[in-house]
Amino acid sequence: MSSSVPTLNDVSAAAEAEAQPEMSAFAAGEETKSSSWFESDDADEASASFKDYEVIASPNDFNVQTIVNFVSSGAVKIPGFQRNFVWDIKRASRLIESILIGLPIPQIFLYQETKNSFLVVDGQQRLMSIFYFVTGRFPKAAKRPVLRRIMDEKGALPSGIIGDDTYFAKFNLQLATKGPGIASRYHGQNYDTLADRMSFDLRTIRNVVIKQAAPLEEPDTSVFEIFNRLNTGGVNLRPQEIRSSLYHSDFLAALHRVNLNPVWRAITGLPDPDLHDKDVEVLLRVIALVSDGESYSEPMSGFLNQFAKKARKLPADKIAYIENLFAAFFEMIKGIPPEDFAVAKSNRFNIAAFEGIFRAACTLAFDAGNLTIPGLNAAQIHAVRSDPDFLKATQESVGRSVYVRQRFDRAKAVLGI
Repeated sequence: MSSSVPTLNDVSAAAEAEAQPEMSAFAAGEETKSSSWFESDDADEASASFKDYEVIASPNDFNVQTIVNFVSSGAVKIPGFQRNFVWDIKRASRLIESILIGLPIPQIFLYQETKNSFLVVDGQQRLMSIFYFVTGRFPKAAKRPVLRRIMDEKGALPSGIIGDDTYFAKFNLQLATKGPGIASRYHGQNYDTLADRMSFDLRTIRNVVIKQAAPLEEPDTSVFEIFNRLNTGGVNLRPQEIRSSLYHSDFLAALHRVNLNPVWRAITGLPDPDLHDKDVEVLLRVIALVSDGESYSEPMSGFLNQFAKKARKLPADKIAYIENLFAAFFEMIKGIPPEDFAVAKSNRFNIAAFEGIFRAACTLAFDAGNLTIPGLNAAQIHAVRSDPDFLKATQESVGRSVYVRQRFDRAKAVLGI
């Protein structure tokens, strides 16, 4: 287990490592070559303090069938701080082959919330690969965020979804050949065609079940610390990835649902959610400024940290309202061409410009607790984007308080709000 633990400083450090003096943007279709989502030039002075924990860890050797039953029943859940299933079928097939030929695979860490209720802390890719193989279905890459949402809402994947070819393809093992005419005897097979299916079902996988015994006043907080230590050592996580694990909440889970809105996906230019949560971070940023923009202070990273931390205590009705506010805004702008939110020269989505427009359009509704958003059209968006003062505030040191305020004020003025 790594000793490298992300803190609030890590969030800002990750942000500053990516920071550029120009506008925040990302290119359509690019996932690893995108520019910074943050504009802060200042170090974040905040820090996180970690408690002393008493954790009970119990090793268990569950067989394959037991593991599949856990997932099918919803006893084992994929928490919101985990990313989507990302393995391709070849990598998943290699794991299944290892189990078939009796080789050990890395252990899986499960966190026990209550009796018969577990969160996957480490080993999601392995766990779900086993589940998908036994069901005979492999998830299509483009449908994985939707499948994740269904699992969150239903607690498990309904059989009707698993059998739907819209979401899944057949899981026939794809194993590399070792030379001309030399292929694995399992290549092309699936669960139903295994000669000795019973032996596979009874293969055991080591699982470590973790339960927090102390501190009692902060139950279950150790799960995030364990996740970070298992998953971030030596990995250059993006700021929102760290933030999502440190401040996992129903609110952040709601932003992940909002992130699937088709109008929003068109605006970003990314058909599927960004694997590093950059698009979720934009949603966090705009609603944080709508809510607490009057008290904004630099740097942007620290502001988002504090808002995400505070939002863990938001009641369910407020979270539902925020989701509806996003839905109302996207419904309002669905007729506006996505390129109107992009930079003309690069055709990249301009985060700072979107932030100013969203904040201007939604603040009054948010303050009143309603969904009355003023009508917006392409001509109005173009007028805002062409305003010299607004344009300046989206092009340099965009996290500075003066420019955050200027974007808001100019957008309101041009839109007549």
